[in-house]
Amino acid sequence: MVDLGRVRQVLHAAPCKTRIVLEDGVGDEELMPAAVLFPIVQRDDEPTVLLTQRTAHLKDHPGQISFPGGRCESADPTPVHTALREAAEEIGLAAAHVDIAGYLPEYLTSTGFRVTPVVAMVTPPFELQVDAFEVAEVFEVPLSFLLDPANHQRHSLHYRGRLRHYYAMPYRGYFIWGATAGIIMSLYRALAAGGR
Repeated sequence: MVDLGRVRQVLHAAPCKTRIVLEDGVGDEELMPAAVLFPIVQRDDEPTVLLTQRTAHLKDHPGQISFPGGRCESADPTPVHTALREAAEEIGLAAAHVDIAGYLPEYLTSTGFRVTPVVAMVTPPFELQVDAFEVAEVFEVPLSFLLDPANHQRHSLHYRGRLRHYYAMPYRGYFIWGATAGIIMSLYRALAAGGR
């Protein structure tokens, strides 16, 4: 089982602008600030990660598995506000159940976003209210599965005229890849480095 105390220890105490993770294919274009909530649910048997499947008609990342989150708006004073606002809007997760644990390095995507991952511990029981326009489904994956290197696959595809490599973690019919898998890999690497 994953030690959540260790997870807290390897996180940054504040958003870190100097430590960044570049997704394969990121150029020098202007990136849109965004934030996602990396919600670790403190289940009795083992911790899980709450993920969403986006609806197929959305302009950005249709049908993909993602963390709750989105673009930072001018009214959001911090990435935490963005992540909590988006989680409330998308899945109805109340901030009262969320304890911010820290931050992973900024994740720069090839689709034009500069994402701040906000890691949080979520205390059940909680009720969700899904925004059916944005979210097709909400599900949980054991954190131990996502952090097990046996489940980390490397894939490639042609995107914008070049071959791009990415991580994927297929789980029970869900194909977790792209920025979501990349951010999970950031936590995996932080824990692996912290264990040396």
